[in-house]
Amino acid sequence: MLTIHHLGISQSERIVWLCEELGLPYTLQHHTRDAVTMLSPPALKALHPLGAAPVIVDGDLVLAESGAIVDYILAKYGGGRLVLGPDHPDFAQYLYWLHFANGNLQPVLGRNMVLRRLNLAADNPTLVATRGRLDLVLNLVEARLGVAEYLAGSVFTAADTMTVFSLTTMRTFFPFDLAPYPHIRAYLRRIGDRPAYRSAMRKGDPGMEPMLD
Repeated sequence: MLTIHHLGISQSERIVWLCEELGLPYTLQHHTRDAVTMLSPPALKALHPLGAAPVIVDGDLVLAESGAIVDYILAKYGGGRLVLGPDHPDFAQYLYWLHFANGNLQPVLGRNMVLRRLNLAADNPTLVATRGRLDLVLNLVEARLGVAEYLAGSVFTAADTMTVFSLTTMRTFFPFDLAPYPHIRAYLRRIGDRPAYRSAMRKGDPGMEPMLD
C-alpha cells in the first residue's frame, strides 16, 4: 500500500487528491510545518535529502516531486484513468496543462511571493516584470477555461489535480484576487463539487477551508 507523506497546506495535497480520485488505498502520514519558520520538519529530510513534501513510499521505493509522483501513480495504478492517450484529440492539451502548473504557474507565484516579502518599491523593474508575468499566466488559464470545462478539455484529468493547488491553497502564502477571472472561479466551484476533492481536503488539511473563490 502507498504511504503518502503529506505536509499540511502544501503541494502534497495533489497526491492525496489524485489517490482519492482513483479510489486507491493509501496510508496518510501527516507532517506539520515549524510554527516559526513554516518549513518542513526534520522527519521529511530523513525521508528525502530535500526535506520537502510530497514524498511517497511504495514498498522499497521512496519518491519525491509531485509531478514525478503523479506520473508514477498513474502509470502503475491508474489503469488509464485521468490521462489522455496519444490517439485522443486533446492529448497535446493534456500534456501542456499537466506540465503547466510546475512549469509556469507555480514558479511565477513563488517569485511574486518572494518579491512581495522584500517590500520593494512598486515601480521596481523586477517586481513590475514579475507581476506582469503573473497576469499573463492567469489570463492564459482564464482563456482556456473560457472554452473548456477542464484544463485538458471536456473531461477531468490529472492536469487538473496538478493545477488546482496553485489557484487555491497557494493563496495562503501569496494572496491574489480571482475576481477578474470568472472562468477560473467557475472552474474552482466545479472542482469543489467533486467528492474526491472534498474528501482529500478533509483528510489532508481538516482545519482548512478550501479557497475556491
